[in-house]
Amino acid sequence: MHALIAAVVLAVVLPTAAGGEVLGPLARTKQVLGRSHDIAVGPGDQKQKIRALTDLLRGFLDTDAMGRQAMGKHLDGRSPADVQAFLDVFRELFVRTYVQRLLLFDVPEFGYRGETITGDQATVGTEIVTPKDRFGVDYRLRKAADGWHATDILVEDASLGDNFRSQFDAALAKESFDSLMERLKKKVASPAKSEL
Repeated sequence: MHALIAAVVLAVVLPTAAGGEVLGPLARTKQVLGRSHDIAVGPGDQKQKIRALTDLLRGFLDTDAMGRQAMGKHLDGRSPADVQAFLDVFRELFVRTYVQRLLLFDVPEFGYRGETITGDQATVGTEIVTPKDRFGVDYRLRKAADGWHATDILVEDASLGDNFRSQFDAALAKESFDSLMERLKKKVASPAKSEL
């Protein structure tokens, strides 16, 4: 399942259409997944693909919102510097983990189940289609000045933000915030595994 999550956390080219208007959430998600698929199956070695996908992800995912959701109450009372340090580490960990996993997974095709928009919030339903199975993936997006950004991703109704929150809650029941931060920084600095 973790490998499948990788395939859905994929990113974006520019958030506008050829005419300059901002793309809607479904159109933007299609653009993101189409471009990421092209990179994954295109020319270049794994390192080049990881770099290209990472650059795209940074433009589509609102990892600050994801990080705040994942850390929840554990950021309460932290200094702005501590909060920013966590968000920076979380961004790198999240992006790197899932980009690398994508390239270890058979590159899937994507299906689309439509969009629901309420004000500046939207949900886009997609599917990961592999030769053996189909998996429902919903993107929760929020509209910003520069277009729509994913703030959470649900794989078969399981929220990635909630998944990270469970991991952080368990870790912080046993160790301090500073200790967890040191471990996360080491994982980001290491080319090896990226789980907690």
